Order: sequence, then C-alpha cells, then structure tokens
Amino acid sequence: MAMAANHLRNSTRISVHRILHHRFQPLLNAARSFSEAASSIPQPQPNQQSSPLSSLKDYELAKFAAIADSWWDSEGPFKPLHLMNPTRLAFIRSALCRHFKKDPYSAKPLEGLKIVDVGCGGGILSEPLARLGATVTGVDAVEKNIKIAQLHAGLDPVTSTIEFCCTTAEKLVEEGRKFDAVMALEVIEHVANPAEFCKSLAALTVPDGATVISTINRSMRAYATAIVAAEYILRWLPRGTHQWSSFLTPEELVLILQRAGINVLVIAYFICCIARTGGGDGRICVQPGDRTVVFIRRYQRKFHRLRHQIKQHRIA
Repeated sequence: MAMAANHLRNSTRISVHRILHHRFQPLLNAARSFSEAASSIPQPQPNQQSSPLSSLKDYELAKFAAIADSWWDSEGPFKPLHLMNPTRLAFIRSALCRHFKKDPYSAKPLEGLKIVDVGCGGGILSEPLARLGATVTGVDAVEKNIKIAQLHAGLDPVTSTIEFCCTTAEKLVEEGRKFDAVMALEVIEHVANPAEFCKSLAALTVPDGATVISTINRSMRAYATAIVAAEYILRWLPRGTHQWSSFLTPEELVLILQRAGINVLVIAYFICCIARTGGGDGRICVQPGDRTVVFIRRYQRKFHRLRHQIKQHRIA
C-alpha cells in the first residue's frame, strides 16, 4: 500500500513538473534571449554626445532614423504610441482648455493657440492638435522624420498648414520663438541632458503658458513592459530603443522642472497593459497606473480637477 502511494506521489510530481515546464518554458527562453541580447547591445559612450549644451545623442538619432519610414504604420515599431495617442490627446485637450479657458466641446477647442511639438517624429501628435484648431509647429532633430511628417500632413488640407522643421528646442530658443503651449511627449528619456532640455522648454513657453511632458516612469513595471515585453518578447520595438537608466521617476522630473522654472500642478499616470489574444498577437489596453507621467505648467492659483479616465495627483 505504501509502495503504491509513493508511486502515485512520484507520478504526480512528474506530471506537475511536465505541466509547469510546458507552460513556463517559453517565458524562460524569452528571458534567456533577453539576457543574452542585452549583454550584446553596445553601450553608448560619453564622446557620442554632440555637445554639452545640446540635448542630442547621436546614437539616439541613428536609432530613430532607421525606423522613420514606419511612423504611420499602426502595427509597426510605433504601435504603442498609436495606441496611447487617444488617451494622451484627451488629457492634453482637457488640460489646455481648462488652462486657457477654452470650450472643450467646440469643434476646434484649441483654436488661437500656438503649440510646438518638440520631438514630433512623424507628426502623430501634431496632426490631431492641428485638427483641434491649434497653430502647430513640429520640430525633430531627425531629418527623415520631418520629411515623413511633411508628406503625411500634406495629404490633408487641415494638417498641411503645420510647420515642420528639422531643428532642436535649443535652436528655437536662440531664434527667440515663443509658444502658448510646449509639448514634449516620450522625448526626455532620449535626450543627453534632461535638465538643460527642460530649461529650453521653459524658455519656449510664454508667460501664463503651458508645458506638457510625458515620459516613462523608472519602475520595474516599466522595465518589464517597455523593454522586456515590447522589445524582446513582442518585438514591437527594435532592441535597445530604451535604456532603463535613462528613465526618470516622477520625483526626479518634478525637481528638474522646478529648477527650470516650471511649476508642476498636475501629474497624470497611465499604463499600457500588454495581453495576448487567442491568435497570439500582442494587444495594448490603456488603464490608470504608473506608466507615463504628464506635467502641466502652473501659473494660475486655481486649477480644477480634470474629468477624464486618467488618474491624477495634484501638487499644490
């Protein structure tokens, strides 16, 4: 009897081991390939920075130039940005309408505002801002990005008025340009000097204007989703697109902004939850969380809580 019980116990252990091995072996293989690939990625060298006063990194420019043709491919390398765009745009629309006392329900709620989209890429944010009535300037340091943005925007008479320039925020400051609102979404994690970059953004903003910055929080969740999952498992992005050490926590970014003369009023968080459908394709759903941090420049004493699906924390 005891021998039969031991035999049954051993058989059960073997079956459980086989089930666990079958279920988790793909994840272990992905983790192993991630570790091997990560060790083979060439790390950026200090002398690759263009100049101490520039926000540019040469290797960052090269990475985005290599995938510039895919900006408007919603299933390509920029798929996460396309999926996040409606949520980001809803927040920006509500925040700017509240700040500038605009009617958010009008056909063109941002009409009369001059907005610059710093690091505009292919124009996936610049175009909807223009459709909301804003006078938009899109700038990017990658010339190929600007050409793609100009070609795509030219297909629509409404967006064909967007001014796209291959330049940097620093150069716009030197030219004395000023804007009602300055956008820098998913950019600061790719610049060489975040503090100097934020000073340039502040200099581009008119008094009583608004500055909006979106970036990836330096958290383990972000490491798992933005790097391990997006770059190595689902392969939405080329490997090495993001460096976890370049991410900023909300506290770090608040300090940088305050030192740049930008008073932070609203911090909004959301995450991209990655799931798999029955067909095996990766899907993203945007939910409240800690994936992205958005900051609004404060000049008014009162700023009512915005009503949308993003979780917000007030700082004042």
